[in-house]
This record gives sequence, C-alpha cells and structure tokens, in this order.
Amino acid sequence: MQYIKDRMYIKNIELKNRLVLPSMETVSCGDDGEVSEDTIKYYDEITKSGYIGLVIVEHTYISPEGKVKNGQLSVADNSKIEGLKKLAQTIQANGSKAVLQLSHAESNCLKDSKGAEPVGPSAVVNPRSKDGLVPRELTKEGIKDLVRKFADAAVRAKKAGFDGVEIHSAHGYLLNQFLSPLTNKRTDEYGKDLMGRIRIHMETIEAVNREVGLEYAVFLRLGASDYMEGGTTIEDSVIASREFAKIGVDAIDVTGGMCGFMGPQFTGQGYFSELSEKIKMAVNIPVILTGGITEPEAAEKFLRMKKADCIGVGRAILKDYDWPRKAMNQQ
Repeated sequence: MQYIKDRMYIKNIELKNRLVLPSMETVSCGDDGEVSEDTIKYYDEITKSGYIGLVIVEHTYISPEGKVKNGQLSVADNSKIEGLKKLAQTIQANGSKAVLQLSHAESNCLKDSKGAEPVGPSAVVNPRSKDGLVPRELTKEGIKDLVRKFADAAVRAKKAGFDGVEIHSAHGYLLNQFLSPLTNKRTDEYGKDLMGRIRIHMETIEAVNREVGLEYAVFLRLGASDYMEGGTTIEDSVIASREFAKIGVDAIDVTGGMCGFMGPQFTGQGYFSELSEKIKMAVNIPVILTGGITEPEAAEKFLRMKKADCIGVGRAILKDYDWPRKAMNQQ
C-alpha cells in the first residue's frame, strides 16, 4: 500500500495518509442537534485505530429550517460550539484531521422535522422528496440570508477547532437543488444557465472565506452527476469545479447528485471514479473519491491511476473499525 500511505496537504491541513472517513450520519445527537455522549463515543471508537488521515464529520445543519431529521448534528447557533469542540478534539486526539460538513436540506427535509413550509430554488418537487410537497421559490433576500448562515456556521466550526469545513452540494440538498436543472427553473441571475445555477455556490464560498480567512480549509461536496435525463452532467461539474477552485475551494469531494448513490448503476469498487477522474484532470486542487470502495487494493489502484488524490471509505470501516489498520499494513 504505497500510494494511500503518502502524506499530503489540503490547504494548511497536513494529512498523514490519503484515507478519508466520509460523512455518514449517526442520528445520535440530542433533540436540538447537540453533540451527545453517543456521538463522542462513536467518533472515538471509529478513529481509535489511528490510521485515518481525515474525518469528514456528518452533515450538520446550519439553521433549524435546514434540518433533515431528528438526531442530526447542528451548528446552527453558538450554543453548539462547546459540544462540537469536544467532538473535534476527540477525532484529533486519535491522530486524524477533522472537517465539519455544513448542510441545508430544505425541500429534502421531512415535513415533521421542522414543521414549516419548504423552500427551494424553484417551485418544483424535489425528485428525492419523501412527501411530494412543492416548495416555495426562495427570494433573493432568502438566498442572501442562506449564504450568511453558511458563513456563520463556518465561523462556529472554526471556533470549535475543526481543521476545515465542507459545503454540502449533493444528494438533493439545497445547494444541489440550485445546481441541478431538474430543480432550478429560475429565470433570474440564480438560474437560466450553469453559471447562474452555481452563483449561490460562488457567493457562499466567497462569504465563508471572507469570514474564516483564506488560510482555513474549505471543501465542497459536489453531486457531480444526476444520472437523470435533463439533470446535471459531468461536463457541467467539470466547469463548475474549475470555477469553485478559482474562487477559493481547497478540495472537491465527488459524489452523486440528486439521486445520491441509490440506483442499479452504483455497484462495484469506486463507482464515482469516472466522475472524480474528469474533475481531477480539470482542477489543480485535491479531489476525493468515495463510493463503494471496500478493498484496499481498489483504493490503491484509484490513487495510482490518478483518479483521485484521497479515497473515502465509509461502509467498510463502519463494518470493521480496524479496516484502516489492516489496509495500511497490507503488503
């Protein structure tokens, strides 16, 4: 295992190897999204091997109306900072770097998780909606408020001691809804074409960098293809990734779009590797590949073939917390 053991930098984060534990929800938090003892215990046990280079902590809602379900982690107000600090310190004490994923679900929320009218880029049903509700189209004032909430959440993550943040634009969540032509039918500057559909991303990246400083690492999780007729294509995502890199994103975390990773095509090792390879060829920032990787040999192969710079392994580690040690020591 030569390549996966290599050290690397993402911005100012020095990773001891290329293995990433991707965002996986635990639904272990309190009713108000506070870090619980169960949350701390989970992250302590899953990182205790000391062989995981980077942990991207589960999707964390930036405001109550962006909450997708009860038990989800929150970074929506300053009262959450102390609990998040304990979480970051737990991961870091086990030798891993910690990045907090910032999320806003909106029309992908369950209605009973917030009890309010859903909003979205357009009054179009989210393909992943569980209740079929038609969201209200966000106003420009609402968009600016959303951008501010992402920036405020990033500041809280930095105060809590996380090594960086990841902006979530995948799996049918709100920023992904703006990116996808399936859900963004706007005719103003936040729609019409690809550059319009990523305008909110660009404003969010700028706002986050402005608030946390350019030395702080900012990742973006990108739903790089909807795999649906009329949806986001890899060609769109290559162009978008170039723009994100120009404006200050430090790493692209590649995954599926509106349909997430559900479907018959998502089988085998590294089923998003074709997406990550094309994005890696287009940008000069690190690219993370996650999706179905359970074999150390596959992780090593994708790095050797330059399909990504880091490899995310989720379910295999969840099944066997000792997987990272075994993989790193495999000849």
